[in-house]
Amino acid sequence: MKNDELIGKIEELVRPITSELLYGLYYVEYIKEDGAFYLRIYIDKEEGRVSLNDCEVISRRVSDILDTQDPIEGAYYLEVSSPGLNRGLYREEHFKKVIGREVLVKLTSAINGTKSVKGILKDVLEDCIIVVEEETETEVKILKDTIKYANLEGEIWLGGYKNEWRVCRCS
Repeated sequence: MKNDELIGKIEELVRPITSELLYGLYYVEYIKEDGAFYLRIYIDKEEGRVSLNDCEVISRRVSDILDTQDPIEGAYYLEVSSPGLNRGLYREEHFKKVIGREVLVKLTSAINGTKSVKGILKDVLEDCIIVVEEETETEVKILKDTIKYANLEGEIWLGGYKNEWRVCRCS
């Protein structure tokens, strides 16, 4: 099974659990690091606070369903975590949620001689995002297919709690 198909299958299994327990399924990744495979499930809450207990509850429920459905061949580590303070922005909904906030965007090809743009996310359009660059206050149009990685930067407000965040890993 291809990685994208596997992620889709895992999201199908996990989303009902996170919804039932009033969490958001932020992102799922299945990667190999240092010779071991990791299934990382990032959860979020509207209040913006994900505790160690939250991760543990989701981890136990997800572990049970993965043991019965068994979509992954071989051994892997299951980690359940908050997306964190400088959360990655992977989907259009992630970008739209942080309009007006500071982001760092790494690019696959240079724009104006640079492969990174840091500034305030102004807008999310069908094929691009608009960032007002920090130093020059210039609007930069970034095509979505040129984004290598993007994340939230600087001061963050999560659900109204300024500078309060937690990261937890459960296995």
